Amino acid sequence: MRSIDIARMIDHSVLHPTLTDDDLKKQCEIASRYKVATVCVKPYHVKLASLFLKGSGVNICVVIGFPHGNSSIDVKVIETLHVCADGAKEVDMVVNIGKVLQGDWDYVKKEIDAIHKACIDNHAILKVIFENDYVTNDSDKIKLCQICNEINVEFVKTSTGYGFVKGTDGKYFYNGATESDLKLMRKYCNPSIQIKAAGGVRTLEQLLKVRDLGVTRVGASATEEIMKEAILKFGE
Repeated sequence: MRSIDIARMIDHSVLHPTLTDDDLKKQCEIASRYKVATVCVKPYHVKLASLFLKGSGVNICVVIGFPHGNSSIDVKVIETLHVCADGAKEVDMVVNIGKVLQGDWDYVKKEIDAIHKACIDNHAILKVIFENDYVTNDSDKIKLCQICNEINVEFVKTSTGYGFVKGTDGKYFYNGATESDLKLMRKYCNPSIQIKAAGGVRTLEQLLKVRDLGVTRVGASATEEIMKEAILKFGE
């Protein structure tokens, strides 16, 4: 194991609503320094991220239908086409959560398939975000895995990191990537489909733990902290 192997597992997340263009530049510098897999950005930041990352070897990942998946299929497809034209190489889409919860599987399959085809036509890969803080029944998660198998998507992903649930104390929280969900997704997805853990992976120890569960990519905003730990443990 080398620190670069850790870096290539990371989609460096730059998604908070308050982040400015200056913040994006700083985060792209971090991503370039450590040679992570991608910087994961909001749609309007793709062009600017392309400029900041030019020649770095770091790809651009972009979210669509984010964070709640509520756009129509046509809008999600248009968004996909736009971000690919702007330079995105990977697309992380949020499923229509309401349609999942009501069991409208024809709609869900149609949506994922349409976006996947748009990605294929533009030489991008697709990650399908289940948002497991909202999709809490294992049977629904298994069905999503089966649909993704049929469409042969490249990745499935646990969460957005913004799926906040209101607790009995009135405070909002999210679980993000849980061990049980990662085991389920690895069990029911075809071996060819990779797993991305997002939400709550903030340390090297947590990253290595999900790696042992079959995860090949993580979404993380604590990239610098993780990589400093990795360099200390594994060397440059």
